[in-house]
Amino acid sequence: MSHHLSGPDLRSPKGDARLDMTDLFVFPSVDPGRTVLILNVNPFAPTQGEAFHPDAVYRINVDTDGDNRADLAYSFVFSPPRNGHQTVTVQRAHGEDAQRHEANGQAVMSNVAVALGRVPSVVQSGGYRFFAGLRSDPFFADLDGIVNGFQWTGRDFGIDKNVFGIVLEVDDDELGSGPIGVWGRVSVREGDRLVSVDRGAHPSLTAYFNAEDVKEAYNAGEPAEDWDAYREAWTAVLVHTGGYGADEAEQALRTVLPDVLRYDRTRPAAYPNGRTLIDDVTSARLAMISNGKVTDDHIPPHTDLLTVFPYLGQPHQVARTS
Repeated sequence: MSHHLSGPDLRSPKGDARLDMTDLFVFPSVDPGRTVLILNVNPFAPTQGEAFHPDAVYRINVDTDGDNRADLAYSFVFSPPRNGHQTVTVQRAHGEDAQRHEANGQAVMSNVAVALGRVPSVVQSGGYRFFAGLRSDPFFADLDGIVNGFQWTGRDFGIDKNVFGIVLEVDDDELGSGPIGVWGRVSVREGDRLVSVDRGAHPSLTAYFNAEDVKEAYNAGEPAEDWDAYREAWTAVLVHTGGYGADEAEQALRTVLPDVLRYDRTRPAAYPNGRTLIDDVTSARLAMISNGKVTDDHIPPHTDLLTVFPYLGQPHQVARTS
């Protein structure tokens, strides 16, 4: 899957869907001079989690100087849900504060209502545009076909699924003048410690590359350490799955390691230069792991996407079981 079920044994981190990051997107707004950042979490929402985790810090990190360390960080902290209602505070940190996993820095929005209905509730303040709530999952893939040895079924796993979306739009000036790198992180408080339980940027890395016994360490790690920590093991994966030579495999891995999604705003947004909601990342990853032998799972992008903020489609109705 893209980044769904990124804990050990194809389960959510800590067995809690609220902590499960599903996808990260970065692309230009329909309004010139602005950039959209989206972090989706909670696969199969709302059946496996009817609210954001109140003890979690959801975060979008931005590297503005190419060192694979956060120079800006937007943190999203949610209140405990009460009577079906929940609010969120958005904080912006920069410099050394951005490299801490704790929510810190300036509160740019406070006590914003989480939207669970079909009509998105959009808030604007101080140059920011923001939404958090239930939306349709934009991820599209023939997962049954992938699991069944690339015998395609034509069934789109994500066509009827929902996620919890966090959507932030900012002025380009806030992100500096050059290319940026973006990654998401979900941390949760355990006693007096904040523990990073999920992180990532590029789609479908953990599912294909990480052995079960390293997934928790990967989710807790830092992108700046990725090349040294995972180059050797991931090279072996590509040698096995695609028949790569070692040097060829290392060259292919430079697109995704460190696990930071690069975005040069002077070029059109299309994965791996950023990621839009219609980019066929499943086919891109299949082509990578197979060394070009498998190039398409034949599933098109979803058609329920909005053309304006928050861009994610209306949530699907979910049958309730008694």
